[in-house]
Parts: sequence; structure tokens; C-alpha cells
Amino acid sequence: MVGRLGGQLRVLPGAVIGWDLNAALGLAAALGIPALAAAGLLSIIEAVMVRKMNEQITANGSGAISF
Repeated sequence: MVGRLGGQLRVLPGAVIGWDLNAALGLAAALGIPALAAAGLLSIIEAVMVRKMNEQITANGSGAISF
């Protein structure tokens, strides 16, 4: 599921702030993943994703996100 959320990023100029969790929970429901499990896991995974993406943006120096 996480691999399918790349297009659901919430961003500011030069920074990723998270996923669109409404879209993420909708995707989880469509995939048959219980909402409670998705909400619990996504919040943990989102924090790591945000940190790593912003580290990549800083290291890149251009403010661009590369996948």
C-alpha cells in the first residue's frame, strides 16, 4: 500500500510534510486493510518517509524530490 501513495504527498516548497491521509485510508479500505491497522501503521511509516524525503531534498540542494 505504501508504494502506491507516492502521488498522495502533501508538500510545501522545498519540503514534504506528509501523505494525504484521507486518500491513504481510502486506499487502505479499497485494498481491504482495516482502518485501525492502516491508521496505526501509516502514522509510523509516514514519519520515517517525511524525514528521509526531506533529507534527500536537503542533500540534493535543489529543493526537488527524486523518486
